Amino acid sequence: MSPRKPTILVTGGAGYIGSHTVLALKRAGYEVVILDNLVYGHRDLVEKVLQVELIAGDTSDRALLDQLFQTRNIDAVMHFSAYAYVGESVTDPAKYYRNNVLGTLVLLEAMLAASIKKFVFSSTCATYGVPEVVPIPENHPQNPINPYGATKLMVERILSDFDVAYGLKSVRFRYFNAAGADPNGLLGEDHNPETHLIPLVLLTALGKRESISIFGTDYPTPDGTCIRDYIHVSDLADAHILGLEYLLQGGDSEVFNLGNGLGFSVKEVIAASEEVTGLTLPVQECDRRPGDPPSLIGSSEKARKILGWQPQYPGIKDIVLHAWQWHQQRHK
Repeated sequence: MSPRKPTILVTGGAGYIGSHTVLALKRAGYEVVILDNLVYGHRDLVEKVLQVELIAGDTSDRALLDQLFQTRNIDAVMHFSAYAYVGESVTDPAKYYRNNVLGTLVLLEAMLAASIKKFVFSSTCATYGVPEVVPIPENHPQNPINPYGATKLMVERILSDFDVAYGLKSVRFRYFNAAGADPNGLLGEDHNPETHLIPLVLLTALGKRESISIFGTDYPTPDGTCIRDYIHVSDLADAHILGLEYLLQGGDSEVFNLGNGLGFSVKEVIAASEEVTGLTLPVQECDRRPGDPPSLIGSSEKARKILGWQPQYPGIKDIVLHAWQWHQQRHK
């Protein structure tokens, strides 16, 4: 008999990045259990596409977690269960501290009680705040400018302390702009409300929105619009598998940026979308939004060097094409 592949608990596995990672785990032969409160997750995608066990519940439910760890042979946890709307975090920080910080603390304590000490954490480039240098390295100062980024930084600090005190090993991934969809069209990005540029552009192409807004055309960038580092969601998922395997093989706690190292402006994203869809999209030029830095690009050299990570879809056209295929199918 071949040895049992580890069983991974994926919190938030019914969400956007979580579901793509579950798909990658399955393809790599892992057993997967999803824990998701389904506030933003999609039960239908888990049941129809992923076809793994889904436990509907919250990471702050200690009794549920204790039962889960006692009855499943969990080897490691991947944690995606965060609320991630920056604007909402400013107007309702309590919701974010309760879920993102308290929910993670309860999960970590339940893991330790069950002697599970390998944890892959979905963090964010929002922990850096306004960049002092671009591309941003992992040792860049962390000065978040909104409660969402602050909650993620708080969890990173908890993980550092838990490593020293309890030997809990973690890989922390700081993402830049997750984008795109499964290249085979099985999964994609479906938020409500939707705030991300690429799906907003494509929903405009589908006639679901009247126009696409460009917030600021006078930034110190080549075309005057903000530049962001878009990373294909399947490349993100692959990085999580590499991070997991790094921990399973005895790796020490580590932090990695996950980005393309390539920046694309708002106008470049719209141009790529027009090329992919064959449509001319209605655009509204608006004032800048407060707090939007001109350019956010991450250095992923460390992940490439230590994990051997190599993005398969670095081009904006592939990212938009895969997203377009998904959105056309989802919004028939």
